[in-house]
Amino acid sequence: MEERRYRSASGAPIALRCRQHSASCRELAVRCPRLQLRSLSAVTSAVWLAAYGLFVLSENSMMLSSAIFITLIGLIIYLHFVKIDQESLLVIGSLGIQVTSSYASGKESTTFIEMGQVKDVVINEAIHMQKVIYYLCILLQDPGDPQGVSEVVPLFQSSKPRLDCLIEVYKSCQEILEQRKTELQSSRGK
Repeated sequence: MEERRYRSASGAPIALRCRQHSASCRELAVRCPRLQLRSLSAVTSAVWLAAYGLFVLSENSMMLSSAIFITLIGLIIYLHFVKIDQESLLVIGSLGIQVTSSYASGKESTTFIEMGQVKDVVINEAIHMQKVIYYLCILLQDPGDPQGVSEVVPLFQSSKPRLDCLIEVYKSCQEILEQRKTELQSSRGK
């Protein structure tokens, strides 16, 4: 297991962990920086101080109570549905690709794509806010048209790694996909 340091599209530090379980099974995980207690405390304090100021001016205790309640609910929603700590890709040549997102609250969201549906894994580019950003995506085969693509599944949407990190993941995925194509061709030839 090796871990390399990279930067995201926004410049934040991220880490890529590569783990090879076997010749046709690889796990690639991108870890984002954890939530900083200092920034969380600063935002919470600012909201509560503003609420206290409104409480002093209006002498309405509901203002203070509602600010505390809204802040706590907002924090729970942010940790459970928004803040992703790690995104991982498990590529198993004989089965498929599993994409997992791990949230700060501990919740995990997993999607599995069968290898028979995978046409290719590619690096795509997009223009966003006058910048070109790159992202890795899985092209799914169109069942009606073997040459067509039915769907594009973007990967690492939260961490948004830069191109150097994406190339590393891309090469690793392509090795397994090429190995699978070679195995399928040799089994058809027999």
